[in-house]
Amino acid sequence: MQFLQHLIEFIGNHYLLTSAFLIVLALLLFTEGRKSGKAVSTGEATTLINRENAVVVDLRPKKDFSAGHIVDSLNIPYESLTSRMGELDKHKGKPLLLVCAAGQHAGSCAKQLKAAGHENVVRLSGGIASWRSDNLPLVK
Repeated sequence: MQFLQHLIEFIGNHYLLTSAFLIVLALLLFTEGRKSGKAVSTGEATTLINRENAVVVDLRPKKDFSAGHIVDSLNIPYESLTSRMGELDKHKGKPLLLVCAAGQHAGSCAKQLKAAGHENVVRLSGGIASWRSDNLPLVK
């Protein structure tokens, strides 16, 4: 409780410093978000898959992938992406939909893929957890 009082007092006494910090933080988050590609909902993801033939890249470990994954998705665990990136070269003209467990690894992987020349890289917001929560189909 005393920490909260000190924090409020600090913010009150240093409102310019606090404002500058919040602005820099917002700009950093915005910039990093743009670098890592657009996040799409499960509805947008199904549209990409069905209408634009998006290639689904599942970044989860093989064990998690085997337990249930989106139909026709490729399993390239995020730890192996750098060494296995060549497998995606044949899909350079197609949209890539990156899926991980809860969205925590897809952003950094999207940055790597964009740097390698893939232009249309998106990530599933909330990962496979959001796919499951929307009761969308998975295969084993």
